[in-house]
Amino acid sequence: MKGRQSSFVSSIARATFLTMLALGPLKAQQNVVDRIVAVVDKEIITESDVQERITYAALQNRLDPKSPDLRRQVLENLIAEKLMLAQAILDSVAVTEEEVTRSLDQQFQNFVKQAGSEQQLEKVYGKPVSRMKREFRPEMRKQLLIQRLRQQREQNLSVARREVEEFFEAYKDSLPKVPEEVDISHIFIVPKADTSLENKTRLLLNALRDSIVAGGDFAGFARRYSQDPNGATGGDLGWAKRGVAFVPEFEEAVFALKEKEISPVVKTEFGFHLIQLFERRGESVHARHILLRTEKGPASDSAAVHLLGALRDSILQGKSLAELARRYSEDEDTKSIGGDLGQISVDQLEADFSSVVKNLKPGEISQPHRITMKNSYGYQIVLLKKRVAAHSVNLTDDYRRTEQMALYVKRNKMNAAWLEELKKSIYCEIRTQE
Repeated sequence: MKGRQSSFVSSIARATFLTMLALGPLKAQQNVVDRIVAVVDKEIITESDVQERITYAALQNRLDPKSPDLRRQVLENLIAEKLMLAQAILDSVAVTEEEVTRSLDQQFQNFVKQAGSEQQLEKVYGKPVSRMKREFRPEMRKQLLIQRLRQQREQNLSVARREVEEFFEAYKDSLPKVPEEVDISHIFIVPKADTSLENKTRLLLNALRDSIVAGGDFAGFARRYSQDPNGATGGDLGWAKRGVAFVPEFEEAVFALKEKEISPVVKTEFGFHLIQLFERRGESVHARHILLRTEKGPASDSAAVHLLGALRDSILQGKSLAELARRYSEDEDTKSIGGDLGQISVDQLEADFSSVVKNLKPGEISQPHRITMKNSYGYQIVLLKKRVAAHSVNLTDDYRRTEQMALYVKRNKMNAAWLEELKKSIYCEIRTQE
């Protein structure tokens, strides 16, 4: 289908900022003889820019990084970005400093979570997060300008029914088949740690706190007892900004401390903590902690299964799963919408779901079963509302799906034509290898 290739390139464009971060550790290992490969308005594109983007695209899409087609696509995409940036400046498109800061904070919050801690992120990149933000700020501003320009151009773009029908007639023989799909809802429960185990954990941490206050070595206790991976480094969490790295209970506790002070025992979703504040600078803190997790025993699992069994019986007797999900489910992403997981392709279901759903008939509810979720586990019951067999795309059953594909192609064609016009009005030079 035409348009797929240009969309692939634009998907890399949206990942420019992530590319810079994701490839940061690799840049020092690359040995690229740098040169200017293109000039667009007042911006240049270097060989290293192209190679970094090629590496990212190859990793993300399992492509051959030596492919001439990939190189051509990447270079075209980089040129497109520079053209759009130049046009955004000409059109006086603006973003505020607050928007840039907010976007940077959101991006780095994700990277801190992926790295495990701000300290680990700084270790990987060999520089403080504050410095990384300063370095990436100009690039973030450029990407936001491009995004704003595209939003302004595309905000009113739509396809009429006639266009959807024409698209379908033109491409129906090449459209991919719709895979088997299921429309499902669930109620998810997390087993609660045994109270007696929690009490023992609190007692141990209070004893450690007493020893530290009396002169004991916090780092030594962290290395010996902490169940956080950073226990090996004495529990040091590095510098972290408010609202970026910590869960609410931990953040509230650490920002309430004075320098060198040790917190009471703090409970979070990860377990129980002792926290010591090293230093505070405005809305940033440097702290360390000792983490003890509370294991869930057979009684905890049994209680979760028993509750789900009772909820299942209530649904079979006429109660609404959606109503019970809003009240009892602990899947924060779906409880407010009644546990609705939507219509999902069967081949995209995780194993925990697939093995259960495949045996359900429409209207049936599974027995309680264990599922891994967000690096932990819990138990759930699943309602199969509808099963849609694999089929060829048709306008009766798949109009919305076809509409989105038609819009996708229309947007790509419009942007391709627009970029050709920009090339006529904005200076653009591609420099071949001499």
